[in-house]
Amino acid sequence: MTAVESGATSAPAEADAGPAGAGAGTGVRNGGDLVVETLEALGAKTVFGIPGQHALGLFDAMGRGNLKFVSSRVENNSAFAADGYSRATGEVGVLFLSTGPGALTSLAGLQEAYATGVPMVVVASQIPLEGLGARRKGMLHQLDDQKASAANVTKSQRLIQHASGIPSAIQDAWTEAISSPQGPVWLEVPQNVLLDPIMVPPVEDALAEAADNPPRVELVREAVKWLSAAKRPAIIAGGGTRRGRAEKSLLSIAEKLRAPVICTPGGNGAFPWNHELSLQSWIEDRHMTDLLEDADVLVVIGSSLGEVTSNYFTFEPRGRIIQIDAEPRVLESNRPGLGIRADAGQALAALDASLTVPADTRPDWHGTSPEDLVRESLRKVKERLESQDLARELQFMADIREAVPADMQTFWDMTISAYWGWSCWDAREGQFHSAQGAGGLGYGFPAAIGGAVGLETVGKSAASARVLAVSGDGSAMYSIAELATAKQHNVPVTWLIVDDGGYGILREYMVGAFGKATATELARPDFVKLAESFGVPATRVSPENVGDALKAGFAADGPNVVVVETLLKMFAPTHLDS
Repeated sequence: MTAVESGATSAPAEADAGPAGAGAGTGVRNGGDLVVETLEALGAKTVFGIPGQHALGLFDAMGRGNLKFVSSRVENNSAFAADGYSRATGEVGVLFLSTGPGALTSLAGLQEAYATGVPMVVVASQIPLEGLGARRKGMLHQLDDQKASAANVTKSQRLIQHASGIPSAIQDAWTEAISSPQGPVWLEVPQNVLLDPIMVPPVEDALAEAADNPPRVELVREAVKWLSAAKRPAIIAGGGTRRGRAEKSLLSIAEKLRAPVICTPGGNGAFPWNHELSLQSWIEDRHMTDLLEDADVLVVIGSSLGEVTSNYFTFEPRGRIIQIDAEPRVLESNRPGLGIRADAGQALAALDASLTVPADTRPDWHGTSPEDLVRESLRKVKERLESQDLARELQFMADIREAVPADMQTFWDMTISAYWGWSCWDAREGQFHSAQGAGGLGYGFPAAIGGAVGLETVGKSAASARVLAVSGDGSAMYSIAELATAKQHNVPVTWLIVDDGGYGILREYMVGAFGKATATELARPDFVKLAESFGVPATRVSPENVGDALKAGFAADGPNVVVVETLLKMFAPTHLDS
């Protein structure tokens, strides 16, 4: 955020020397060059963010480097975009922020990355060194302790006070970001450190390798002992399964044990949707809760057994739990068990290598085979849904799934369509991304922009890099300004806005709890005309025509918007019946 944007002004002779500084425009290398050179040496190709007065040294240096810059319109959306870039590509997302208001505005986006374990390196500017500390010198954007503001939403925070420390600090931050549990890491560099001429030579190389996070041998041995003797093993695959790239080992273990597998919203896609052992992602259905409670050994991978996974804390397992997670604070946070602190990929590979199930060992779910149990459980879920008035919702989601190419990545906001997606979306060869980590509104569209930019960056054509974003009208207003970003960079993203005239899920909750809804109805723009005012093609269709409209959008060039005005309902919650 600049001085003009904030309504503030700076004195002509202020100590920060205005928006430029020593070395500006002279070709002399400065601290900003070290930031750019180090990031490039580490493999960064794209940066998201918004310029600001204290960060101009960063942006000036980018003009001498090879980093591509994608400028969002709100810092929160820049963070979502860097998050989406990382999820889509598996690479580290990089975010540049300005001081004070700009840095603070990014925090809700960083909370999602932190909660979901998305590796990012965040470089924020700071006021000049002489202004740091307890004194309030009245410098533009000054905070008492800016990095402390990021402490709840990043793995660590560092203040770099000398240009010579920039390369090592960024290299360390990159290493920490990619080490499990992955997540965003915060760096901040004062304005004068970015701008002052330097004696440090150009960065020639940088090496960042993820720290090893294997399981303890005795814990693997004990887990194998439990699983080898289990009669009713089952598996919950959380988001850590995908982050640890543990899908192959998960499939092998499940088939060895003949264990039913259910995926959480974050784990969606970790296990083949139509496999005979797949309970898919119906984690919020009581039929699935009952099955998981009956397991004599339950393996929980990369999940805290939190609110959604536990069917809103109604889950009461009767068997033993093996819980695997890279984050030690997750282990046994909701249920006692054999906690294994490790990267999911390493842990499952070790289990798979050690697990040999005797040929005469047969799972027995009270006289039913696990394959039959899975079929019957899915039949019960289908029967329950069909007993409710949900034909419109089921068809709407089916039409979207049929229209989306099998390998397309999708990004879902916090909206009723996404909550259906948490349970019913078959990711196929694509990937399903949502804001289930922190649950903030506005994630879908900017994350999709970042995802599409990332896929193009790693070499995909615009057609194969196209992604789908899904938002409600309420969440769309959080990120509507990013239509300008999508247009400016000609990003191949199709944005589906499901317009129900308000905060639909909150309306449902309030009517259910209190008999009426208060403050959930919203005045909103004509989304089609608004998109067109940005130069982005848009169309409004009925729910019955959403599939054809999406297919047309997918075949087009650049960004486009599809608006559907409809009131969707959620399936009835089952945790209230327990």
